[in-house]
Amino acid sequence: MRVVSISVNGLKRAAENGFFEWMKELDADVVCVQDLLARTYEFDDEIFHPEGYEAYFIDGENPEDGGVGIYSRHFPKAIMYGFAYEPADRQGRFIQADFDNVSVAAMLAPCALGDDDKQAEKDGFMNAFMEHLQKTLRKRRQFIFCANMQTAHLVTDASSKYHKMEVSGFLPHERAWFDEVFDSLDYVDAFREVNKEKKQYTWWPEWAKGWRKQAGWRTDYQIVTPGLRNVILDGYIDSGTRFSDHAPVIMDYDIEM
Repeated sequence: MRVVSISVNGLKRAAENGFFEWMKELDADVVCVQDLLARTYEFDDEIFHPEGYEAYFIDGENPEDGGVGIYSRHFPKAIMYGFAYEPADRQGRFIQADFDNVSVAAMLAPCALGDDDKQAEKDGFMNAFMEHLQKTLRKRRQFIFCANMQTAHLVTDASSKYHKMEVSGFLPHERAWFDEVFDSLDYVDAFREVNKEKKQYTWWPEWAKGWRKQAGWRTDYQIVTPGLRNVILDGYIDSGTRFSDHAPVIMDYDIEM
């Protein structure tokens, strides 16, 4: 099972730049897309429904909030829109597809970089999602959360120029959130399970003028439940794409759909 997570910063623009051709060549089973930047009704055109894939979207009251979607080569048993946290559900930040053996979710955390007033909103979201992760552990199925978390976890996940900067996305309490998820709750950072190398970035802030060079962060994750640790086969970051300032995270799992 191949699962892809990518933040496109506008699905329309990504489509114009060959996103769906790339997706087909990748032969992915499930593609989780963040930052749609449009209303769901704007995706009625056949270009947004490539042959062989089912498409599901959720948007927010304000398209600028992002919106997320899931493309799947397999019909899901159910689709869940939101995770019962009203601000995030209203902003279209979470969608989940349930299959026979696993559930896959696309998620987009709020961004507070360069806007201190939004840090409280981001922290509220992260706290609510932490509660959701705790509840998820009690369920009798496995989960893959494909997320643009707008945060880098370890010092190896951010360029050294940010290590002494106090900026949203690399604040101590934000990084401690990941410590609790991966250490206390025993969730797995799927990419880091197969790749321990430095400079594995998925996002290059334009304000840092480090496009695809060293001034990057790894803010895009596939967070999986503990029961999937031993079925992670391989994974990589496709830094050669040019659909947005984010690179996709591509993971292969030994899971039958």
